[in-house]
Amino acid sequence: MSTHRDVATLGVGGPVGSGKTALIGELVPALREEGVDVGVIANDILTQEDADRLRDRFAGVVPEDLVAGVETGACPHTGIREDPSMNLAQVDEFVASRPELDLVVVESGGDNLAATFNPELADYSLFVISVAEGDDIPRKRGPGVVDCDLLVVNKTDLAEYVDADLDVIARDAESVREGPVAFTNCKSGEGVDNVLSHVHRDVLFV
Repeated sequence: MSTHRDVATLGVGGPVGSGKTALIGELVPALREEGVDVGVIANDILTQEDADRLRDRFAGVVPEDLVAGVETGACPHTGIREDPSMNLAQVDEFVASRPELDLVVVESGGDNLAATFNPELADYSLFVISVAEGDDIPRKRGPGVVDCDLLVVNKTDLAEYVDADLDVIARDAESVREGPVAFTNCKSGEGVDNVLSHVHRDVLFV
């Protein structure tokens, strides 16, 4: 019997290099410090490399058995959108061993803007884009950008070096989507509190 509905799930998607892992690396320790019991799933095609990186990052913060890798064998988007069964099975495994678990974060990368989460897998989704990708990304109206619950525009510190206009990004994001937008610099932690507030209010309902 599936148990994944007994725990809140947060999907974090976005192109490779956008800063998904860095954002998760800021959010998860902050949640743990507040007493939120968190598990993390990293999707990859053929390796456990992303999960291993997170295990190293969360050593001493998150129990090792609450960081898992899912090898999709194909585009990770398949494992979060078309057929999330492998991810759901891992959520169930977490819940079976930790009934008190409060939240599971599911990370999945990709090389385009089309990564969206099946609603059976993620109760709430973040889509992370990088300023370094250019200030025209929202205008391209990728499903990840348009359909996510919270759009996170990361690496704001690079805007001046890549001729990206944050005001243009904010304006275009507002015009193509109905949901909120958060601007972050995960290297310094700037803006992460805003993302954390959305997780508290819209995912954990606290």
